[in-house]
Amino acid sequence: MDTSSPGPAANSGKIRPGSPRFIRFFSEIGIADVPLVGGKNASLGEMFRELTPKGIAVPHGFAITAEAYRYTLDQAGAWPKLRKSLDGLNPSDVTDLARRAARAREIVYGAGLPTDLQAEICEALAQLTKEYGPQLTVAVRSSATAEDLPDASFAGQHESYLNVGGETSVLDAVRHCFASLFTDRAIRYRIDNGFDHFKVFISVGIMKMVRSDLAASGVIFTIDTETGFKDVVFITGAFGLGENVVQGAVDPDEFYVFKRTCRQGKAAVLKRTLGSKKIRMIFSQGGRTTTRNMPTDRKHRESFCISDSEVLALAGQAMVIEDHYSEKAGQPRPMDIEWAKDGLDGRLYIVQARPETVASRRDHNVIEEFRIKKHGPVMVEGRAIGARIAFGVARVIEHVSELSNFVPGEILVADATSPDWGTVMKSAAGIVTNRGGRTCHAAIVARELGIPAIVGTDAATRVLKTGDLISVCCAEGDVGRVYEGAIDFEVQKTDLSNLQRPATEIMMNVGNPEIAFGISALPNDGVGLARMEFIIADSIRIHPMALAHTERIADPRERDEIARLTANCPTPAAFFVQRLSEGVATIAAAFYPKPVIVRMSDFKTNEYASLLGGRAFETVEANPMIGFRGASRYAHPAYRDGFALECAAMKRVRDEMGFVNVKLMIPFCRRVDEAERVVSLMRELGLERGRDGLEIYVMCEIPNNVVLIDQFSQHFDGFSIGSNDLTQLTLGVDRDSEIVAFDFDERDEGVKTMIRLAVEGAKRNGRHCGICGQAPSDYPEIAEFLVRIGIDSISLNPDSVLRTTIRLLELERTLGRTRQPDH
Repeated sequence: MDTSSPGPAANSGKIRPGSPRFIRFFSEIGIADVPLVGGKNASLGEMFRELTPKGIAVPHGFAITAEAYRYTLDQAGAWPKLRKSLDGLNPSDVTDLARRAARAREIVYGAGLPTDLQAEICEALAQLTKEYGPQLTVAVRSSATAEDLPDASFAGQHESYLNVGGETSVLDAVRHCFASLFTDRAIRYRIDNGFDHFKVFISVGIMKMVRSDLAASGVIFTIDTETGFKDVVFITGAFGLGENVVQGAVDPDEFYVFKRTCRQGKAAVLKRTLGSKKIRMIFSQGGRTTTRNMPTDRKHRESFCISDSEVLALAGQAMVIEDHYSEKAGQPRPMDIEWAKDGLDGRLYIVQARPETVASRRDHNVIEEFRIKKHGPVMVEGRAIGARIAFGVARVIEHVSELSNFVPGEILVADATSPDWGTVMKSAAGIVTNRGGRTCHAAIVARELGIPAIVGTDAATRVLKTGDLISVCCAEGDVGRVYEGAIDFEVQKTDLSNLQRPATEIMMNVGNPEIAFGISALPNDGVGLARMEFIIADSIRIHPMALAHTERIADPRERDEIARLTANCPTPAAFFVQRLSEGVATIAAAFYPKPVIVRMSDFKTNEYASLLGGRAFETVEANPMIGFRGASRYAHPAYRDGFALECAAMKRVRDEMGFVNVKLMIPFCRRVDEAERVVSLMRELGLERGRDGLEIYVMCEIPNNVVLIDQFSQHFDGFSIGSNDLTQLTLGVDRDSEIVAFDFDERDEGVKTMIRLAVEGAKRNGRHCGICGQAPSDYPEIAEFLVRIGIDSISLNPDSVLRTTIRLLELERTLGRTRQPDH
């Protein structure tokens, strides 16, 4: 057995005459010094030195070098004992791993700190105290020499200590940081990733403690963690110290900012989600434990932890950091960043930055689609991590002592997970937790392992029981669902690297903003139909007129619920504008700069009435399908103020948020004079056709639209054929009636004639013509018919895009059509 000490750390740095041997202040180090001070400290030094002039606030501090760790063990003669403690280790044996890891930590901590090293630490601490004042407390943070690298992240593997004050406590925390190189999770991680235990050293960073206990803190990713969509900054935050967000102890607030419009001077919050934030971590008084959790009061739980201006400030800083590291690397480098707001000075600080190592490494040339065939009842719901499906037997873990009972292949169910659970999590088929957001520990590990996880369910450990056969489904968008029993599904993988694009534009029908980032990776030419109704029903849930005229709501319970839902906005009307604009903007961002055609609301009266407050504004119609819907509502006194809110939201999307790729579309426009009234009203409300490139389309779904297409062309820039309504009205079949459903068929020759006439009429008038109904998704022969008559675009449901694209390529090949290079 080799009992010698490891060789000196590579690149141990130049030491100026008279300078400390083991201390480097952040102002003296940079990203090239990872072997000397570890990944975390090297990054902090890089930002302090290079990015402070660019407005990035990084608390000052110093690093105790990795050489100090080696020197400490050398002086104590600890290497032989340390090697012996790990000889013959079986990392799959949780009990053996825990016993040996505890012995290794005992050896390192017991080595103490050499006197000369203690003196250097105390002198550096005195300098930092002189800079910040006698009330200074510090964060003492581990920084391994193999940490925070572009292809490996040791995040959460080693210990850090917050709110540490005084020389004695700081020195003790340094010893604990040194010892944490041998936590169970760190040992297992090194084994799994091929690192030699005795060639990874540890540095310790000591930096001014940001008083986020009095404000808020969180995590930023410069990439969408679930889909790998690279054009957004994703920010999470909660009140108090950031450990709760990182560990998944709270369900945090979430915000997205779109980079490309932000760089154009159109900075805006793209979308936001209010987290429950049930607890907050604060400083404790006295004792070795320096922090504690306390319940968050209701007022703070129901409000966002930072303002929009602070969200945008953090997004701007994150982009500066990403740009800097990308330039250094010579390639795009998405980043994982920790931030903290100081409750004393009100400033936003960056306290850590490292390369993101999961979403950014995904192969975007391969599309993996999970298609559900059959599932059981929903048991719990939460935030979906990843887009996969797994099923297995549930194992509810309520205490760390129960981990030894876990059987590989089971579904891990817990209140939350911690880094100590790494060995068990690695063998799980899926993970479900009560607490946590999309940047919590369980989420991070699940992404690294490529398994589905559902976090923040709030009730998993109460509802699910050990031994239950359950399915973890993350293939249905942002919401993850645990289903009872096994789930029947299929997986289809498609390599897009050599897939050509057809001459006919393939667009998509999108209603749910939550899936937009993911499906935008499919080969497409934009969105042919963005449905506003989904956003109103799912995100707003309140009738637009009820928000414009809350005084007309007679039911006190409805009034109270509206007040609760709109509490974070200055007025109920502002709530509608914010939610609708952010939902539409999310879709527009996902496909930017491709066109996104947004249809103004097309609820029927019975659907409007089901919204909160809707009964006060809607009448009962015998056949809502052909009643008070679409364009007829917009200028009518019964809905004009509601339409004004829709227009205000769309104006915000284009003018304030910068999504000029958004085009607007009017549904169910019966007559030419109705078209004139609606377009005139939109101009009055600030949406003028032609101004700043705004195009307004109309749904071609009524026979009169086809018959008078030359006249309609005078008022609109394009047509989108709605095959569902056009079939209904051509054949005289109520598509909501089951008894005559057999007569509803888009393939009828009469319907196809109407479609052909619409395409010919649009071309005759130099107008774009597409189709966004269900028919092309359901019937391959309809898609082929549309190509043959020369339609400009076909808008499909996402699940039919790939197979339809392949089919159209084959058809166009027989017709001698190919996409032009400048298309």
